[in-house]
Order: sequence, then structure tokens, then C-alpha cells
Amino acid sequence: MTIGDHLQEFGGLPAFTFPDAETDAKKKKKSVVLPEPDAVAWRLSVETYDAQETWPECFARFLGAVDTTKITALIVGTWDDVYGNGPDEVIEALCAAQDRLPALRALFLGDIVMEECEMSWINQGLVTPLLETFSGLEVFGVRGGQNLEFPAVRHERLHTLVVESGGLPADVVRGIASSDLPALAHLDLWLGTSEYGGDSEVADLAPILSGDRLPALKHLALRNSETQDDVCAALAAAPVVARLETLDISMGVLTDDGVAALLSGQPLSHLNVLDMHYNYLSDEMRTRLRDTLEPAGVRLELDSDDADEDSDEDDGTVWRFVSVGE
Repeated sequence: MTIGDHLQEFGGLPAFTFPDAETDAKKKKKSVVLPEPDAVAWRLSVETYDAQETWPECFARFLGAVDTTKITALIVGTWDDVYGNGPDEVIEALCAAQDRLPALRALFLGDIVMEECEMSWINQGLVTPLLETFSGLEVFGVRGGQNLEFPAVRHERLHTLVVESGGLPADVVRGIASSDLPALAHLDLWLGTSEYGGDSEVADLAPILSGDRLPALKHLALRNSETQDDVCAALAAAPVVARLETLDISMGVLTDDGVAALLSGQPLSHLNVLDMHYNYLSDEMRTRLRDTLEPAGVRLELDSDDADEDSDEDDGTVWRFVSVGE
């Protein structure tokens, strides 16, 4: 699977792309009216190469065209040369405009699709200044793990945190796991593969699995991992599972071994949803899951989707792949 489409909705609102400089100039001649500031999630993006303006310049034009005091959701798309540059200037511009965005509740950094830059080649940077600056944020999303930095932070109101990556660095996992997020109800981490920088181990997830810093957590996704079986084995005894409503272990290299370990641990019958879509499970294991959990009302997502594997005819080695790598 690849990410081929931009966000269509964010923060409970339909996404709308703010016109680029050339389009904006043409629209002004036609007196085109922009949406109401609080009616959409505004997406700001510039061409990766040969852009007429930088992202901060686009943002400055945006500040002059829209009543940003009413904006609740903002999406950052591509900035100049996402292969080579991180979003430092983007983050600096956003933080400097804090007083212009008093109602901001949802922010996504890096709504970048494959034709613009493959996910694992997106350069990120130190993103926690956004959380430190915007204390009212309830939803925060980041795409791309290369050079991503996320030291431990405390945020009182954050409800949803999503980090999409083909390889999430261990120090990022540890930073998120050590953060104090008392209102966080939805955590979604794409752990990825070592080939693209995903060098975390299950031990790095320990504070998340204990749930001590996440008293409000109801939805936990630890997915897109090449070590999905190990993650499942750890979840089998993780205290946080007992108070979850949704557990998502999809998109990774999940086999019968991981599911058997999960089922041998604490009961899962309290879950509303157990999501395992994209997997390498046998028909026998799918049947066992249905027989064990569906009678209790757990909704199972077991579709193998396009899970792909390859084997060496000479020595029998089997290679399996996560859903989103590069």
C-alpha cells in the first residue's frame, strides 16, 4: 500500500486547499469567494521544486486573506524540497502566529503523498514546539519519520496523536512513551521497519503498555511493524489493554505466532474492535479468532488485504513486508 491521496477530512471538517500564488492571482480576477474560516480544514502547500513562493510566504498570504482567529483545523502539505529540507521554517512560522490562531484545535504536519515524496523520505524535524506553543490542540498528526524528533512533552488537552512512518526511530518512540498526556484517548503509531529507521524495540513501548501516563486512552494502534508478533506478545500482558475499546495491530508482519501469544494472555472480550487488517494469518487462526471473540461482540477486522510475501525456492526463506514501507 502507498499513500496516494491527500487528507479529505481532518478535525471533523472537509479539507480545502488554499490556492497557491498563481491560482490565487487568477481567482482574485474572478472574485472567487473562499470558504468560511471555520467551515473547512485548511491545507497549505507549495510546490516541492520551482515554487513561486516558500511555505512561510504562502502562510503569510493566508494570514492576510482569511480570518484565522476562527480556524479550528490546519493541514500542512509540502514545503520546499521535502526530500532535502525539514519543516523548521514551517514550524517557526506557525509558532510565531500563535496569537492569530487562538481557536486552532487540529494540526497535521506533512500531508504528503507518494507522487510528491515517499513517506519514508519525508524530512521531518523537532515537532514538539507545536505542542508547546498551541496548548489548545486536541488533534496532532505527523507523517514521515526521517530526522523526526519528539522529546517527552506534557500537554493537557491533546486527545489524538497520530505518527505515520515507514520507520519510527527508537528515540521518538521513547519520547512519546515518556510524555504526559492526561487527555489522550487515541494513540496511533506506525512503527515501520529497520530498513527505514524503525529501530525501536518492544521495551521502548513499556510506558505506553503500562498506561500510567495515559489515563484516558481508549484507542491504541501499534501497527505497520515488522515486529508485529513481538508487539502482540507484549500486549498479551499489558495493563493498558484492559481499558481499551479499540486495539489496532494492523498493517504489519502479523502471523499466527503473534495472534496465538495475544490470545494466550489477558481476555480481549471487552474490546469493541480488534483491527488486524493486512496480515499473514492462516485460515485456521482466523476461525479461532472468530470463534473466540465474535460471540462476545468484538468486531474483528481480519482482511489480509494485499499483504505480500516472497520466498527463496533454494533455501525456503520467506520474506514478508509491512503495508507501508518506503
